[in-house]
Amino acid sequence: MNTRTGSARAREATRAVRSTYLVFALLGLAGATWASRLPQIRNRMGLDAASVGLLLLLLAVGGLVALPLAGPFVARVGPRRTVATVAVLVGAGLGAVASGFVLWPPLLLAGLFVLGTATGFWDVAVTVHAAALERRLGRALMPRFFAGFSFGTVAGACLGALMTALHVPVSLHIGAVALLVALLPPAAVRHFLPRPAPTARPSRRKAPASGTHAWGDPRTVALGLVALAFALAEGAGSNWISLTVIDRHHATAAVGTLAYAAFLAALTLGRWLGPLIVNRLGRPGALRAAACAASLGVALFATGPSLCAGFVGALLWGAGAALGFPLGLSAGSDDPTHAATRVGVITSIGYCGFACGPPLIGALADRTGLAPALLAIAAVMGASLTLAGAVRAPPRATREEAADAAPATSTP
Repeated sequence: MNTRTGSARAREATRAVRSTYLVFALLGLAGATWASRLPQIRNRMGLDAASVGLLLLLLAVGGLVALPLAGPFVARVGPRRTVATVAVLVGAGLGAVASGFVLWPPLLLAGLFVLGTATGFWDVAVTVHAAALERRLGRALMPRFFAGFSFGTVAGACLGALMTALHVPVSLHIGAVALLVALLPPAAVRHFLPRPAPTARPSRRKAPASGTHAWGDPRTVALGLVALAFALAEGAGSNWISLTVIDRHHATAAVGTLAYAAFLAALTLGRWLGPLIVNRLGRPGALRAAACAASLGVALFATGPSLCAGFVGALLWGAGAALGFPLGLSAGSDDPTHAATRVGVITSIGYCGFACGPPLIGALADRTGLAPALLAIAAVMGASLTLAGAVRAPPRATREEAADAAPATSTP
């Protein structure tokens, strides 16, 4: 009986892992699809760098609207139902972007706002579920789940480059992906774990019961700032690399999109190899190496004299940006008792980097030019080195807490 129960739990966990990879990948595909056609959107709407930044600000505003609501909503409804619901909204947002491109620009703007809001809920929900799986299986999974997200962005960027090269209409391309994103996640999440984490025995230590305490915990906030810095680097690369290559090196839109795809490919590979890097260097060492690589890559991309140097810089930038966000979330899950609230706080802080960074780069680029503005990312990466110690496991994770959490972290 125990063997059959163990086998059933193993199959449940395996299905949950696969579905989580798919949901992360579809989230990446949704964001990369519209970003891959940003040069055409810019040209059709006649936007300068500052105006593109304002366009991206709509995504930021949507995400910031979602942040105060996503954590409590996911806690109440659960990751499964949250993703199933907001995937339809993400599809609707992409559909509005596709329709607005050819019919009415204000509809495109409304679509971006809806996309940003729904993506914020989706991001928090799937991350909470990933943390629950990591605790249940007792091994590092977060970097590879984020590799799944990056794989989706690479697929979206490569598809965008192909659609651009083949002169496929922007509205047709984005509309088809919108339909896919709306339909697949509700089917995939049927295999999620039935709740964010198996219930642990009550701790003998007094524990905070709400997310308010997590916002006041210095280590959790520091981990959030780590996530924010690396999310800023990732978001800026996703939104500005193609435009910078086109403007700085007078390249075609297809070449600009390929540079974006190279960045995302390096990001994906860095995340897939993340557990090996962490095992070799430890969390703080891996974070420091990643920050240095990202800083060097941004500097080379922004100041390199040739298109080849730009591609090398994009690769280093992507590889360096890969690990910060998932390492912050893994560190926030060290204590299973408070993992859900801390993951929610870290995700919320980090999402500000995705949401607010690209528009700020656009505003700065209007004054300095796009390539010099990107050097701000190198400075942020350098500053993140001072926070590397926060990702180290707490030295006094008590045996008492470990014993209380054992049922939640045992391998099925």
